[in-house]
This record gives sequence, structure tokens and C-alpha cells, in this order.
Amino acid sequence: MGWPYVGETFQLYSQNPNLFFASKVKKYGSIFKTHILGCPCVMISSPEAAKLVLVTKSNLFKPTFPASKERMLGKQAIFFHQGEYHAKLRKLVLSAFMPESIKNIVPDIESIAISSLKSWEGKLITTFQEMKTYTFNVALLSIFGKDEVLYREDLKRCYYNLEKGYNSMPINTPGTLFYKAMKARKELAQILAKIMSLRRQTKQDYNNLLGSFMCDHERLTDEQIADNIIGVIFAARDTTASVLTWIIKYLAENPSVLQSVTEEQEAINKSKEESGEEKVLTWADTKKMPITTRVIQETLRVASILSFTFREAVQDVEFNGYLIPKGWKVLPLFRNIHHSPENFRDPEKFDPSRFEVAPKPNTFMPFGNGIHSCPGNELAKTEILVLVHHLTTNYRWSMVGPQNEIQYAPFALPQNGLPIKLSLKK
Repeated sequence: MGWPYVGETFQLYSQNPNLFFASKVKKYGSIFKTHILGCPCVMISSPEAAKLVLVTKSNLFKPTFPASKERMLGKQAIFFHQGEYHAKLRKLVLSAFMPESIKNIVPDIESIAISSLKSWEGKLITTFQEMKTYTFNVALLSIFGKDEVLYREDLKRCYYNLEKGYNSMPINTPGTLFYKAMKARKELAQILAKIMSLRRQTKQDYNNLLGSFMCDHERLTDEQIADNIIGVIFAARDTTASVLTWIIKYLAENPSVLQSVTEEQEAINKSKEESGEEKVLTWADTKKMPITTRVIQETLRVASILSFTFREAVQDVEFNGYLIPKGWKVLPLFRNIHHSPENFRDPEKFDPSRFEVAPKPNTFMPFGNGIHSCPGNELAKTEILVLVHHLTTNYRWSMVGPQNEIQYAPFALPQNGLPIKLSLKK
């Protein structure tokens, strides 16, 4: 279980989590206990156990995060609840992130992608940092609609301070990362309160997530709305930015895959030219990208941005002869499942063609599983497809510096956030 209070937090977050998990599985098997981020934890690494925790017996394992994350995001956020309140929130989030809603903002997402790429032309950029800006702007668009631009810089500044405390211990004294994060979180809530007040004064209907939350008949409090908006930004930003960063790395390292993706994307442009259509991308166009979609799937598998998810046993649970005590965290290890040779042949190899055949059940869970699976996965896939379309058809890029290391803080990322040089194709 490691040191008192600190446990094995530093061992997990300071190295390749594959090494931490593999050493534990080798020593104890597919289920073992540890102590991270101030919590006693049970870690499970088989598809069958993951299904039990996330789907078949999900009522026995409530969604949760360590105390530091709960306080930063807000206790009323969708991540920490189940039952009627969770079902209501999930319905509201899905109404804003279902295909019918996303279809309407594809041109706006495309506009953000084009302007982002243009701002990187001819420069040495840190891919992850630039992708965080791109995904943050898309998240604000989907949450607030087009008037997000009025609050973008203030929201960005506060959120950047909040994220610095993401994996900090919950010590709320001046000078600590957690203290600074909580101060930024308070300011975020104040900005959101101002936005909601202005919307109530204008009495306009808004077809976006904030509008969905503010529907009178739902009667969510301002605190509940703020917690969930902050939570959605958290869920929508860094994870998607990490996936995009890995995609750029894998495409650069696999020229044949890059060529296939580029040809698929150029075919869409050619088809539009021949039929006299506008070059603007549509939702229908994103459904004509099977090769690119498989690249996304394989990136999600190999990179496994989220190594695990947190659940908490609501009562003592017996599983395969083990007792999981009430109140302990239970962590399905997505990374282990995605990297097991029993589930994927030659698992360390980047091979999008493996997804031409559907993977075995419960072996591929990049967005989780069950009623708590990510409700924003369609938006994430759409913004990735839109950016990859313009990247591959209009630009070439090269990685700068060595790229044989991975950093883990808190998401798996290429070395130094993947510095690249981007230039227009001639």
C-alpha cells in the first residue's frame, strides 16, 4: 500500500503506468490493492471484471474521484452521481451532444480548426499546448454557443490555473497548487454566474449545453449548473487534445497510414468539386472517413489516454473470492486491457487495420462503458475528424527533437508535448 497517506501516488504518476501495473499484475494477479491520491484502491485488469464494475453491477460501484478532484470540479458534477439526478444530467448533456445537435455546429468547428492551423503555419509549435487551445475553444462553442468569444480569455485563464492542481494532494493552504486551483475554481463559478444572469435578462433560447441546463422545467440550481459546466470542460479538453497529439505523432511515424488518410480526405474534397458543392465540411462528410476513424480508434487503444477510471464500492462486495470493502475506490485499468496480448495481437504495434474487425466485447473502452460512459464522445470524434481533414489535405509536418520517451502528468503524452514544424503543402 506504500507510504502513509501518500501511498503509491508518486510511483504511479512518475513513470510509465504500464510498468507500475505490469509489476503489480505479475506479483499479485489481475486484481490487486494499492493506495493513491489519498485513497485505498482495488485495481482490476480483466475485461470481465471491468464489465462487472461498469455495467452489470454498476449499482454497487458509484462513480467517484479522489477528494482533490471532487472539490475542484464540484460535488454536483455528473461524474460523482448515480440514480435519478445522474439520469437527468446525462439526458441534458446528451441532448446537447447528440448528432442532431452537433450537425449544426460542424461549420463552426471547421472554422476553429482552419484558424488554428493557419496560426501554426511555419512555426515551431508544441502540439499538445496548441491542441489544448483548439479543444478548449470547441468545448466553449458547444457549451455557450457563438457568444463564448466574449468570455473566452477569462475562462481560459481561470481554467489553466485550475488544471495545474489536477493531481495535487488536497492541502488547501496558501502557496500550494491545490489552493491556487480552488481559488481559480471560485472565479470560474463567478464568471458562469455572470453569464447565466445575462442570459436570464435577455430571455433568449439557446441551443447549446448551457441552454439545456438552464431550461426552467429542469430547475437545476446555479451551483449545480456551474459544477457541471466546469466538469464538462475538464472532460472535453485535455483528453481530446492528447488524442490529437498522439494522432499527429503516429501519422508522422507511419507514412503508409498517413498516405491512406490523406487520400481518403482528398477524395472528399474532389467529390465536392466534381458535384459543385461548397467545400465546407458537413456531418455527412465525417461519415465518409472510415480509415481516419480507424486511426482514431487505434490511437485511443495504443495511447490509452485514460489509464483507468474511478469507482467506489457502496457496500462490501465479494468478487472472485476477494472482499472489496465499502468505501474503497475500484479502478478498472483500461490501459492494461487495451495492451493485453490476449485482447489485441502484437498490442504495442500501431495498426489501425485491426479495427476492420470489431474487437472482442469489453476489450476496447476508450470512453468507458455502461451508463457512465462519456456522453461527449461524438463531439470529440467530430472535432478530431475535422482537424485531421484540413491538416492532411493542406499541411505537412515534421517532429522536432527526440520522440522516444513518454511523459505522464497526468495524461500519457509524447516527449515535451510533441514539438513539430508545420508548413503548407506546395
